[in-house]
Amino acid sequence: MVDKKRVRRSIKQLQRVQTWKLVILLILSVFVSATFLRLNNIGMIERREAVFAADKVGDNEKIQSRLYDLQRYVSAHMNTDMGKGIYLEESYKRDVQIAYTKASSENNIYKKAQEVCAPQFTSWSQAYVQCTIGELAKYPASDNLKLPHADAYLHVFVSPLWSSDFAGWSMLVCIVILTMIIVRFIGVLILRLMLHHRYKSI
Repeated sequence: MVDKKRVRRSIKQLQRVQTWKLVILLILSVFVSATFLRLNNIGMIERREAVFAADKVGDNEKIQSRLYDLQRYVSAHMNTDMGKGIYLEESYKRDVQIAYTKASSENNIYKKAQEVCAPQFTSWSQAYVQCTIGELAKYPASDNLKLPHADAYLHVFVSPLWSSDFAGWSMLVCIVILTMIIVRFIGVLILRLMLHHRYKSI
């Protein structure tokens, strides 16, 4: 009888906090957590756009400053994953154009390539680069051209799985509440089974 009373007392203790209250708390905490996670992502997007804006202007000092700001933010906030990273396309185009301009002033074959390709395109573009490369390939001396590596203009920053900000702590609250619901459900189920199987004859 003592064991039976102890089991029933344990069941009552587990049932003090009603499941529906925990579920409501979980729903509210999930909403709060999702809001903070979204704000983290918006913060990353804003800083990424600032990098793109600086890249278009072409101010290298400002580009490095914006990149540092983006890196610092991403590394300190969860849900700021950048996917494949950020590519400084405008900087790459400018540096390639500088390389071609420098090469054309030093070697007549680059002038010849530009004379062929320039009339075909209204502005400098990737297609113009490909045309120039194709023309330079006709000359053995074209190997002297040193183009910048595209990989050097790709920046990848990794966000943490968990961060000690509002989003991170709200996620922990969600996990704690969910754990409480699961433990409570399993605990009540086990105690009821024990009560049913051990004391069904009483």
